Amino acid sequence: MYLIDGRRVMVSDLLEAGLIRAGAKLRFRRNRIGVTYEATVTDQGRIRLEPDGEEFRSPSRAAVVAAGMHAVDGWRAWLVVDQDRLLDSVRQELLDRTISRTAAAARSEDDQDPQRVHERLRQARGHAEEGNPDRVTVRELLRIWGATDRGDQVSKIEADLANHGLVTSPSFRAVTLDSTVTLTTPRDEPEEAVTAALSGDDNGPAAEDDEADSSLNVRLTVGNISPLRGVESVGTHSPLKEAITKMVINDYSQLAVLNGPRNVRGAVTWRSIAQAMHQRCDASVADAIDTHVEVVTYDRDLFEVLPTLQQREFVFVTNVSKEVKGIVTTADVARRYGEMATPFFQLGELDQTLRWILSRAVDLPTVQPLCSRTIKNFNELGFGDYQRILGNREVWGKLDWPLDRQVFIDRLDAIRQLRNSIMHFHPDPVSDDAIATLRNFNSLLHQYRDPA
Repeated sequence: MYLIDGRRVMVSDLLEAGLIRAGAKLRFRRNRIGVTYEATVTDQGRIRLEPDGEEFRSPSRAAVVAAGMHAVDGWRAWLVVDQDRLLDSVRQELLDRTISRTAAAARSEDDQDPQRVHERLRQARGHAEEGNPDRVTVRELLRIWGATDRGDQVSKIEADLANHGLVTSPSFRAVTLDSTVTLTTPRDEPEEAVTAALSGDDNGPAAEDDEADSSLNVRLTVGNISPLRGVESVGTHSPLKEAITKMVINDYSQLAVLNGPRNVRGAVTWRSIAQAMHQRCDASVADAIDTHVEVVTYDRDLFEVLPTLQQREFVFVTNVSKEVKGIVTTADVARRYGEMATPFFQLGELDQTLRWILSRAVDLPTVQPLCSRTIKNFNELGFGDYQRILGNREVWGKLDWPLDRQVFIDRLDAIRQLRNSIMHFHPDPVSDDAIATLRNFNSLLHQYRDPA
């Protein structure tokens, strides 16, 4: 059930399935520098390095420590000597066996068919190894698991990708839903540093040896704001008229000045243009360049960049190839935080209104027996309490609303579930439909909030 459980396969799983034996010899050979590392699989499914005896649960962590490197995909580094194949190959055999036994029984109503997921990821792995990796938007990637946003399924998705030896570049966590990512494998040479897209896998050196530890990621990144589709730009020798025209046509307040996709010379802004033209009527882009610009990577924590945005009003954003592909402005941040704050404010308003209505329609002794826990005042009520209280015919009758009680309770239950989803923070904005649901319900409550 490895695909279904949503966790990474461990060496202990291979041991339990009889695909590898305790005492099996492992070898990690770095051909480029002519160095080989040896290890042994313990009866606990851990990897014991030789000769010092240090043990690790994660193959990647064991390879990192053995080689003294920053990051290694241990599954593709360690060779099972007596089988003459990589640990990754053994892992794939385990997945094939498991999915063939469980696929029929594990089909779920929401179309998250593990067989379909398995076959799709195997296909992507094959394309990646052929040098023709699949490129999909984050939305298309999530759709493989029947998801519409990066909510509760993120860790499961990362585990499924890791089990198939896949990563996304850039990291699908750190970009927008409409950004395109490449489904690829770690680099063939294990001694080379793994790309930044592997930061959510078990390859990073931060965790001791627990692959699950690194799955926690609740950051909002710069890439979650910028779609990384490229930026409008001019060269240093471009006429100022070109820059002004591009800014007017696109309603931009700033424009990148680039000499190649990785060479940022600065930016032109309306302020820098005005200053340049004030000094010279025939000023060029070179005269109007503001060189005090900040360039940040797409996976940079947005909170770290906020002071710079406050001072500079914009930052340029680079992709995994260090090319300038995006820009984030203070207006972008304000809009995004507005999107994030709106559902919280709507829920808060709804919560307070329901408490106000109930406190004026019934007394506390009436609602206390209807709650699942002991409450001392109306301010302690939650959405589950509202459902139980308003589902009571006696209480509902006191409101004297010309509304169908069951329809109202059903919508309240849907909002309760929506609230639970909203309170579990993830980088994607709440859908317009969800916001409309909250607003419409608030509007309804405002019409009937006076029980008299």
